[in-house]
Amino acid sequence: MAGLRIEFCGEWFEVDAEQPFEIGRDGDLEVDDNPYLHRRFLVVTREHGMWWLSNVGTLLSATVCDESGGVQSWLSPGTRIPIVFPRTTVVFTAGPTTYELQAELDDAPYADVHTDALRGEGEGEATEATIGLVPFTTSQRQLIVALAEPLLRRGGTGLSELPSSVDAAKRLGWATTRFNRKLDNVCDKLDRIGVKGLRGGPASHAKNRRARLVEYAVASRLVTSDDLPLLDLDPADAPADGSGEDR
Repeated sequence: MAGLRIEFCGEWFEVDAEQPFEIGRDGDLEVDDNPYLHRRFLVVTREHGMWWLSNVGTLLSATVCDESGGVQSWLSPGTRIPIVFPRTTVVFTAGPTTYELQAELDDAPYADVHTDALRGEGEGEATEATIGLVPFTTSQRQLIVALAEPLLRRGGTGLSELPSSVDAAKRLGWATTRFNRKLDNVCDKLDRIGVKGLRGGPASHAKNRRARLVEYAVASRLVTSDDLPLLDLDPADAPADGSGEDR
C-alpha cells in the first residue's frame, strides 16, 4: 500500500490509512493558533485504494497542485480531490497568514509534469514573460513577486504574512494607485484563463484576491525565488507606464 507523508514547517506526519488525518487549528496536524483558521479545515482519507484530500471547512479554500505547478486545482469548501502525484503542494490563506504544506506519496499513480518551458526565459531586463499562454510584463511580474516575497524567501513549507497593497507598493517604490491598477490587470489576465477567486465579491475581496493570487503564483511556480531580483530592478531598466504594459 502506498504510504503518504505530510510536511509542515520541517515536521513530517505519517498518515494512517485506517483513520482520517485532520488538518486545521486543531487536529492531527495543528497548523496554527489562528482564529481565522477552521478547527477542522482539511481531512486526508484513504478510500477504495486512493488517497483523498477534502475541504471540510465552510469559508476557506486551498490551492492544490503537483510539484511543477502544471496541474492545479482550487479546493473550495465541501469538495475533495485525489492525491495522485509523488509530491503535492497545498497552499491556503487564513486572515493575514498564508500556509504551505507538502504531501509525499509512495508509488504515486501519476508522475509530475514539467512546465519550465512554459514559464518563459528572461531575467530582470526582459519586458515580458509568458506563463502558459498568459503574457506578463516586467512590472506585473514585480507586483506578483512583491506580494509573494515572504513565501518565496522562506524557502520551504510553513507560514508567512501576506503583505498589504500599501506595503507591497512601498517595497517597489510605487504609488498605491499604480500598484492597484496593475493588480487589476494581473487578476484580469489570470481570470481570463480560468483561474478562480480573482474577480468579483464584496468589500473584503481586496484582501482575498491578493491571497488567492499569492497562492496561485507560488503553487503553480508562476514565480519562484529566482524571480526575487526583480524587486531590486532599477526603475530606469523597466518599461515606462506609457509602453502599453498595463494592457
